[in-house]
Amino acid sequence: MGCVTHIVQIQFKVDVGPETINDACSRMLSLKEQCIHPVHQKPYIKSSKGGKECSVENGITHVFVVEFESVEDRDYYALKDPAHLSYGASLGGIVDKVQVVDFDAGVF
Repeated sequence: MGCVTHIVQIQFKVDVGPETINDACSRMLSLKEQCIHPVHQKPYIKSSKGGKECSVENGITHVFVVEFESVEDRDYYALKDPAHLSYGASLGGIVDKVQVVDFDAGVF
């Protein structure tokens, strides 16, 4: 129906330094240009933003919001895109927790 919003919540390990966190965050945001659609060979992420989580209610440290034009684009990103899969694999030693929620705008 509408665009798909992909929300990624990350909790970095307490012993991870700010330079490592900044690098991981910058690399996450750079996926917007690095993720190339397999059919039309162009970037397909509609928008991407994120930052340090500022709620006092949980242990999550950073949140990112990525928008896709379709469920199919989100599925390719989550399951097959080599740039995204490589990025996710690179976080193994620095992240305690990752939680992802998605919604399709206007679908209830």
